[in-house]
Amino acid sequence: MKKKTHPNYNTKCKVTCSCGNTFETGSTKDAINVEICNACHPFFTGEKKLIDNAGRVDKFKAKMAKVKEAAKKYEEIKKAKKKRSKKAKKDEDQKA
Repeated sequence: MKKKTHPNYNTKCKVTCSCGNTFETGSTKDAINVEICNACHPFFTGEKKLIDNAGRVDKFKAKMAKVKEAAKKYEEIKKAKKKRSKKAKKDEDQKA
């Protein structure tokens, strides 16, 4: 390997999970923080654990509600413009 092109490999990288579990592994970093590890992951523990996906669904629903509201406003503006143009045409016909 060329000198000074590759990062230094740390054989004692400390990994800390949000559940409190810690272990060591090899990495180019000195410390890593993770949310789920083998001690608390439902696949390894056999327990059902609720992971917050509801927040994502709520965000999506809120975004779609805004889009629908904007589409309604756009349609209302479009109808109002159409009405105005018809009224303007009618006024021109009456003047002539």
